[in-house]
Amino acid sequence: MICDPDQLRAIARDVTPLAVEARRHIHENPELGHLEFETTAYLSERLAAEGIRVEPLSVGTGLVATVGEGEPTVGFRADIDALPIDEKTGLPFASKRPGLMHACGHDVHSSVALGVAITLQRFGAFTGSVRFVFQPAEEQFPGGAQELVDAGVIDGLQSIIAFHVDPHLEVGKIGFRSGPITAASDRFTVSVQGPGGHTARPHESVDTVLAAGRIAADLPEMLSRRVDPRSPLVMVFGKIHGGDAENVIPTHVDLSGTARTLDKDLWMRLPKLVEELANQIVMPTGATVQVDYTTGTAPVVNDQRIVSEAEFAVAQVLGPEAVVGTQPSMGAEDFSAYLLKIPGALFRLGSRGPDMPIVDLHSAAFDVDEKAIPTGVLGGAAALLGSLNCAF
Repeated sequence: MICDPDQLRAIARDVTPLAVEARRHIHENPELGHLEFETTAYLSERLAAEGIRVEPLSVGTGLVATVGEGEPTVGFRADIDALPIDEKTGLPFASKRPGLMHACGHDVHSSVALGVAITLQRFGAFTGSVRFVFQPAEEQFPGGAQELVDAGVIDGLQSIIAFHVDPHLEVGKIGFRSGPITAASDRFTVSVQGPGGHTARPHESVDTVLAAGRIAADLPEMLSRRVDPRSPLVMVFGKIHGGDAENVIPTHVDLSGTARTLDKDLWMRLPKLVEELANQIVMPTGATVQVDYTTGTAPVVNDQRIVSEAEFAVAQVLGPEAVVGTQPSMGAEDFSAYLLKIPGALFRLGSRGPDMPIVDLHSAAFDVDEKAIPTGVLGGAAALLGSLNCAF
């Protein structure tokens, strides 16, 4: 199947203003996970106006839109939820809702997906179909992707792709990587327990604070000696709480944190390993431990074939200078739930303009150069057509 790149560029150029308008509307009206009712309605209306088939999701918010007919069917995921952050960007279209903000680029993801869908609908010259999944609740733990997998949203797809904005990558570029690109993210609490007592007589009790301190200091280090150093692993405690008085040894001290790895096999071993090491560390103190370990998000592992197809198609349409390599992140993305079932890939969409400082995701000052939107619309359309064996 031969596709005309000039025709695709012209259509994407015409669609880009609609996508920019959508980004600003969604950015102004952020909604938290599973509460994206207005965002869902807005996207549904814009898609339906183009004659695109739209179906609501059974989970309450989000939607599926289908462009094209028949097999093969490939997918494009866009997350639509915002974060509980008070925006500090000063944008003319800044959030109108105090305490809520699109600080992770989901406004761009959803507007780019809208633009790609409209572009392909107007292009029309391809065989097969594309299913656009506008996913709620990516920022929740665990994310909304698993709910959609359980609901059968990706059934019948041969592959799925997605974009994530990258403030470290200059606008106009799309970052590609085969293999792991984001890490697994689990949460856990270690509760150190003892009988309690007076701080004047620790020898008559169990010093739970001392034992907890050893957990905080030793568990990450000991874990690093039990895993292959070629498998990246990050364990960090973010919360420690125990006791209410200076002269009382508390009966329990709780330590909570996250464990992250790019290695899927290690990810599956971590719960047992953390519990085993925590018990070994506190044993000499006389304390006992209880580990509450919650397995969360798997690593996103990009399929080499999907990446190669997309790289080639994007280079043909955007030019080879738009295609760059990218490094893995220890942050998590629930897009991995889809990739545990079908092949796919997550790509980095450059979002930093030439005069913009690097402001990390989830910051109150986070913003995106809107020139990323036409890159995403044209690049996303090309990548999907490449998956459908469209030759440019």
